[in-house]
Amino acid sequence: MDNESSTQRELESLGLVACRYQAGGTHPEELPMIAAEALAAGLDTPTLRELAGLPRRADTGEIHDAFVDALGEAGIGLPDPTVAERHALRRAAVRLVAGEITPSGLASVDWTETEAGTTAEQSFLTLIPSCACCVEYALGLDRQTWETRLRSAALALTSSPPIRPGC
Repeated sequence: MDNESSTQRELESLGLVACRYQAGGTHPEELPMIAAEALAAGLDTPTLRELAGLPRRADTGEIHDAFVDALGEAGIGLPDPTVAERHALRRAAVRLVAGEITPSGLASVDWTETEAGTTAEQSFLTLIPSCACCVEYALGLDRQTWETRLRSAALALTSSPPIRPGC
């Protein structure tokens, strides 16, 4: 594998981290290690080196600023929060289809602030109640029907075109 494709892959990976960070799926204390891993994989910028050298317990504001600067040096920006949430929704659908999370686990996350940008996202979101115990009350569906429809909507979402630009 050539160095250029490795660097491109690391840039894409860093973009995904930016998306997860913006959606609250990656915490500031994780960023120094993520930066160190990006450096080890061949992505190198001055602020990425600085971020990799920060301790996990460094000031979260300092970590945030270094991360944003490192992204900028790599030509990546923090995505719009709405886009980041849409990516988090798509990742949740992928995890549900793959069996990594259960429908009940999906319902334990608050998706009420997530704005759907496509019909597939809206179809998936409308099947996620505020809690798994409220399926019959909130959606008027028995548990088995709900799980079947939720998995079907997740599959439709994961099969739809990816969100661009950004993550």
